[in-house]
Amino acid sequence: MSSKIIIGSAPDSWGVWFPADPEQTPADRFLTEVAAAGYEWIELGPYGYLPSDPEQLRDQLTRHGLKVSAGTVFEHLHRPDSWDDVWSQVSKVAALTRDVGGEHLVVIPDPWRDHKTGKPLEERTLSADQWDALTRQLDELGRRIDDEFGLRLQFHPHADSHVGYQPDIERLLEATDPRWVNLCLDTGHVSYYGGDNLELITKYPDRIGYLHLKQVDPAVVAAVEAEDLSFPEAVKRGVMIEPPHGLPAMGPILDAAGALGRDLYAIVEQDLYPCDPDVPLPIARRTHTYLRGCSGAAVEIGVQHG
Repeated sequence: MSSKIIIGSAPDSWGVWFPADPEQTPADRFLTEVAAAGYEWIELGPYGYLPSDPEQLRDQLTRHGLKVSAGTVFEHLHRPDSWDDVWSQVSKVAALTRDVGGEHLVVIPDPWRDHKTGKPLEERTLSADQWDALTRQLDELGRRIDDEFGLRLQFHPHADSHVGYQPDIERLLEATDPRWVNLCLDTGHVSYYGGDNLELITKYPDRIGYLHLKQVDPAVVAAVEAEDLSFPEAVKRGVMIEPPHGLPAMGPILDAAGALGRDLYAIVEQDLYPCDPDVPLPIARRTHTYLRGCSGAAVEIGVQHG
């Protein structure tokens, strides 16, 4: 049975990593440009970047003809006594996501290096006890997100986090309950660490709950590995590159996702922080055109204008 891939974009593709930062594209410019590029679905980005009042946010979304697929939030559940802090953040983002019609919460592990400076904050790998704390509490987090907000938890492996390499992704999937935790397959972050996106789709077809579409430049990845660069530095060097100029190939991934038998959101997320505000829109337009025709999957994607 075939399914539909609903393609949207996100603040990340406009160079947005933080709720407020002078180097970032202003929120109203992002909303105007993402709609002009042809996307009808977006993620919320960092909490506070877009209005956190549901009525104000709904008004802005309606004005630009946009809808929300998901909110995003970071977690650090492997650390002792972390639940209350994580839940405090999650509950705010989940409530706003629900109130504006979103269906998913993308949960990202905190990096072990500082997200701006690259300075190490903790060990690169988790102990057995930390793995147990992480997976056990992710199950509880997913259950409560579903019970209290009606959203699905999609876990997003990330560079410079403890769940980035494919064996770590598979370990997390094996240790968590598919009722409460599924995978946001971020094609760029998987490829960043040499993982195989198609193999993950084939091996865990029932756990693929959401997609982030991005490519990496293999030459920059090689330099990152050789120099042990942080992810923020890698992004500054252009590690995330617009398709079809990087890895992995988008067409086969969309074809495989389209054959899973259910509709999936696929959000374009090309990390660009920091970038000149005139850079994102032309890239977004070209990416929209490419994704519309690069696969045989049934794709739902908006129309460019302006």
